Amino acid sequence: MNKTYCKWMCIPVLLVAFLVVLSGCSPQKKPTPAQPSPAPQSQNVQGSEPEITVFMHETNEKKTMKMEEYIAGVVAGEMKSDWPVEALAAQAIIARTFTLEAIESKGGVPARGTQASTDIKEFQAYNAKDVNDNVKKAVEMTRGQVIMYQGKLAKTWFHASAGGMTASAKEGLNYKDAEPPYIKPVQSPDELAPKEVQSWTVSFPMDKVMAAVEKAGQKVDKIEKFAIQEKGQSQRATIFVVNGNIQVPAPEFRIAIGSTELKSTLLDKVAVEGNKVTFSGKGYGHGVGMSQWGANKMAKDGKKPEEIVGYYYPGVTLEKRWN
Repeated sequence: MNKTYCKWMCIPVLLVAFLVVLSGCSPQKKPTPAQPSPAPQSQNVQGSEPEITVFMHETNEKKTMKMEEYIAGVVAGEMKSDWPVEALAAQAIIARTFTLEAIESKGGVPARGTQASTDIKEFQAYNAKDVNDNVKKAVEMTRGQVIMYQGKLAKTWFHASAGGMTASAKEGLNYKDAEPPYIKPVQSPDELAPKEVQSWTVSFPMDKVMAAVEKAGQKVDKIEKFAIQEKGQSQRATIFVVNGNIQVPAPEFRIAIGSTELKSTLLDKVAVEGNKVTFSGKGYGHGVGMSQWGANKMAKDGKKPEEIVGYYYPGVTLEKRWN
């Protein structure tokens, strides 16, 4: 072969080889947080739409209704009915799963003798008055769909805003059983949440804090110090310490003092200030599972319901129970 020809032909080959090696050594880009994989779907329809009994706490009566009628009321109660239909649809799937799992594992609401309740403290929010065409479309497009993990109904916890990062079940709820494999801290696009949800400060009088500490399992005569002792993977407080040696589970304390006032345990600061304790934090809710404001943003970015579900509950599948 002509040496000059070989010389000039070999240079590009060597250059390409060099670039291939160089590209293999480059640092890998971190995955973009909100690039969800849709939850796989099974169309193995198992039966017909069930009827359920619901305790209507406003009127103190029991009512029987079709499951999808109930789910529409839950979606309208849990989300704003003018939100993107894809976010509402994700909420419908989650609410349907939540309902069936609660019926299966706890018998619904045994204290009421019903399978569901419209009292948010007992079950899920419910607002039939806000059911509009948007909500009806979201429920219909997901009709019969539930979330499964290894053949069982998933525990589909959800909350208003994760403050940028969701929590494990043990962090957010002090969950006593084994951590569900599909509940993992993930980054959540919660930037559309109201300012008073994104960042907040609240103060409680000392007597209310002491009462909450006692309700959470400890009794104190006075509080001189109140601090975060431990945080979880999502940086939520998991244990508070009172007076340097008394431990209080943060999720239980939040419920005891008022979960609408102490919006979350994703806290930046806790301080004793005179005769009060001040908390500064972000987000709204326990932080476990789907963030509703995060789902809203993902839907506005063009994500489908099954992508939203797959992102907040990784590893699950969707199953259609009825047509």
